Amino acid sequence: MRRYNFKEINDVYGKISPFEFKDKLIKLAKFRAMESGRRVLDAGRGNPNWTAATPREAFFTFGQFAVNETRRTWNEGDLAGMPKKEGIATRFYQYIYDNLNMPGANLAKDIVDYGIEEFDFDPDSWVFELADAIIGDNYPSPDRILVHIEQIVTKYLIKEMKYDTKKGGPLSIFAVEGATAAMCYIFDSLMANELLRKGDKIAIMTPIFTPYLEIPHLPRYNFDVVFINADEIDENNNHTWQYSKKELEKLYDKSIKALFLVNPNNPASIALDENSCNNLVDVVTNHHPNLMIISDDVYGTFVPGFKSLMASLPYNTIGAYSFSKYFGVTGWRLGTLALHENNVFEKLINELPDDLKASVNKRYSDMSLNPDKISFMDRIVADSRMVALNHTAGLSTPQQVQMAFFSAFALIDKEDNYKGVNISICKRRQKLFYDALGVELIENKNDASYYVIFDIMKWATNNYGEDFANFIKDNYKPADMLFKLANNYSIVLLSGHGFFGPEWSVRVSLANLDDESYTFIGNSIKEVLSFYVYTWKKNK
Repeated sequence: MRRYNFKEINDVYGKISPFEFKDKLIKLAKFRAMESGRRVLDAGRGNPNWTAATPREAFFTFGQFAVNETRRTWNEGDLAGMPKKEGIATRFYQYIYDNLNMPGANLAKDIVDYGIEEFDFDPDSWVFELADAIIGDNYPSPDRILVHIEQIVTKYLIKEMKYDTKKGGPLSIFAVEGATAAMCYIFDSLMANELLRKGDKIAIMTPIFTPYLEIPHLPRYNFDVVFINADEIDENNNHTWQYSKKELEKLYDKSIKALFLVNPNNPASIALDENSCNNLVDVVTNHHPNLMIISDDVYGTFVPGFKSLMASLPYNTIGAYSFSKYFGVTGWRLGTLALHENNVFEKLINELPDDLKASVNKRYSDMSLNPDKISFMDRIVADSRMVALNHTAGLSTPQQVQMAFFSAFALIDKEDNYKGVNISICKRRQKLFYDALGVELIENKNDASYYVIFDIMKWATNNYGEDFANFIKDNYKPADMLFKLANNYSIVLLSGHGFFGPEWSVRVSLANLDDESYTFIGNSIKEVLSFYVYTWKKNK
């Protein structure tokens, strides 16, 4: 803990990652909280304060069944054997019948039933895969994702992301350690396969999660970045966080090799609307058909009827998804990469010049006598373990079981009751925040309501005119609001500018604090704004 002064805070503002900057604000907020007796309200990080309890209960109850199976084959004190496949489904159903009062027992049974009834899984094969995987006694095989679990997870992604197998063909899923791992793997494999080279031109749709801004400038990549900015403004001079045709037309440039986006975006948590999506599809289809697209759809489950860009551009897009936010599972590190088997990435690999193709083939030559036949998704899997360790690649199998249980839980929930609770939490907190702030909440069907980005300059201009906005710019710094909130109220927010959002904006996470905190945060921001108004009027 340390009481930083404003100069110390301002000197590092914009020069380090907003997440690293937040740590300094937390130290200040904690110091001031100790002095005042307040509690620290950290609305900077988007870790939800809820968890999906029932699928976890089912997971642990099934895990106890699996441990019993290991002792059935070999029981020597603390040491046990490994589950056996023959008859395991019958033993599972008997275990559930004998232990119906165990938490999650009914859901565990429903999940097993679902696999058998919906996918025609062989009962013993299905239950054995889950039991052996939850024990974690074997390397993941297949390394990309386990066979039955892939089918469950794929159906979940089709439901929630609207991935279109009729339009795009079969999907390959790679179970990964959250969306952050997915990001790292994609960047690495694009480079390893000569699809991107150091200094190449890429495009990023902004605002966006900060690492997408930082990774391209690492010395290994040093990409030439073109920013596609969410520049549209509504009739009341408010951001819509959508993209004009003029901005999207930057992608006519065929020297741009890849496009990265987060949808719904972060920090505004607004999904692409139909118009932006259609315009982007037009650009790719008619002007840049070889554009590689990486779409990070982590917040999609918070938008009713959400449709990933991958559903509209299946040939060009690789989709990243994380279970972290929706199921309150950031510590589990659960995510997926999804790619249709027919895709532009493999087309571009096949079209590489002979010398580059030979170099790429050599990289994967220990995996196959025909390395040129290895799919791009399987290359990503291999690259995740530097190829040489491909035989040990893959997400840990207990994690895959938990992923399958979350997916099946959502699929069984035909009425989307769990989704409704998630969405209602965020919407409720959003309303509390805006009511306290005294700003009208504009309803938006594309709003995930997971974050709020508040643009001080837009508020100033819309409410008091350009003179007041200029007064703030002339007399204060963009870090002033963040400093005052931490110093005077022990509230920690993030700078929206760090996400390539408006310079004078702040991001509020609506996910990680109790409801009443958002009333306090809204009131506190309002007090700082009132101070700006007071000093402006006093100096007029």
